[in-house]
Amino acid sequence: MATLTLKGLRKTYGKVTALDGIDLEVADGEFFCLLGPSGAGKTTTLKAVAGLEPPDAGRVEIGGVDMDGVEPYDRGVAMCFESYALYPHYTAFDNMVSPLRSPRYRVPAAEARERVGRFAELLGISHLLDRGVGELSNGQRQRVALGRVLVRPARAFLLDEPLSHLDAKLRQSMRAELKTIGAVERTTTLYVTHDYVEALGLGDRIGVIRDGRIVQVGTREQIWNEPADTFVAHAFGKPRINLLPGEVAEGGRLRAAGGEIDLPSGGSGLAPGRAVTLGVRPRDLVLLRGAGDTAPEGMAEVRARVYVTEVLGRQSEVTVTVGDQRLALVVPREDAAGLAPETPVRLAVPGPDGPGGRTLLFDPADGGRRIA
Repeated sequence: MATLTLKGLRKTYGKVTALDGIDLEVADGEFFCLLGPSGAGKTTTLKAVAGLEPPDAGRVEIGGVDMDGVEPYDRGVAMCFESYALYPHYTAFDNMVSPLRSPRYRVPAAEARERVGRFAELLGISHLLDRGVGELSNGQRQRVALGRVLVRPARAFLLDEPLSHLDAKLRQSMRAELKTIGAVERTTTLYVTHDYVEALGLGDRIGVIRDGRIVQVGTREQIWNEPADTFVAHAFGKPRINLLPGEVAEGGRLRAAGGEIDLPSGGSGLAPGRAVTLGVRPRDLVLLRGAGDTAPEGMAEVRARVYVTEVLGRQSEVTVTVGDQRLALVVPREDAAGLAPETPVRLAVPGPDGPGGRTLLFDPADGGRRIA
């Protein structure tokens, strides 16, 4: 095991800047998830660590040793590619065992079989080991590729969206298996994904990357409760966070949706007239159904009209119109019964210091940076 340290990494391809000063440290034995959309620089970061794409500037350190000039095969890392990269003429077993037959990592045949068998069982592919690659589905090939990485001794694992080709049910199962493997093996792991559920479920810590830059690094609680900006806030949660343009009014109030949403400022000390963006997560909004229902203390009551209702199993996603804005909220399915379009409803909206959930404040003039 070893720490991974990236200092000022820069990489360009012609006029395209893939990495724009990446600074990151992954602790020894940590399972670190790097989350970002396509083209953010996730795979380029992995390739720079592996030595497959030398950076134009900056450096990579593994275990405190500068990797400048060190060949990929001497770095002690194992990488799983999103594109499988399997040997097409091998069986699943031969693909998985291939690192353990190489001169660099060779182990006795019995130990190799034991390691392949153990990880094949964890990955749910024990019954596929004798099959050729051409006989496997895309999801099965992905698990073989992941198994080939896990069986070999390595100082760090580099995993490039290894669950992206699996169906939803299998992805959920594999997240649990990877969490178990990570807890047992405690091998330093840098895992890249575009799926926030994977990042929240797997990462000891999470880094959010955008346009080749690290936007925020933290635990799942820090990322969720204290997003650095609107980009990070919008990346986590489904339905996505509600982002509403608003302003600071006289008397320390926050107003949005044409003044229909009127909240206390929460002691933020913002000057009247300042433009702000209000961020409210759908699960922090409360639907007031009964005539006698009132907004809980610390929340403001807002009148709205139903735009559309979608049933999602035991819960429903309700989109409502408030003034000139639309908000999404999540409620128990029974609470959404009878909510046809244009039905008038009342909501309870939390303020910046609301109980449980709260309204987040962002600065639209500063790239959406969170201010409260």
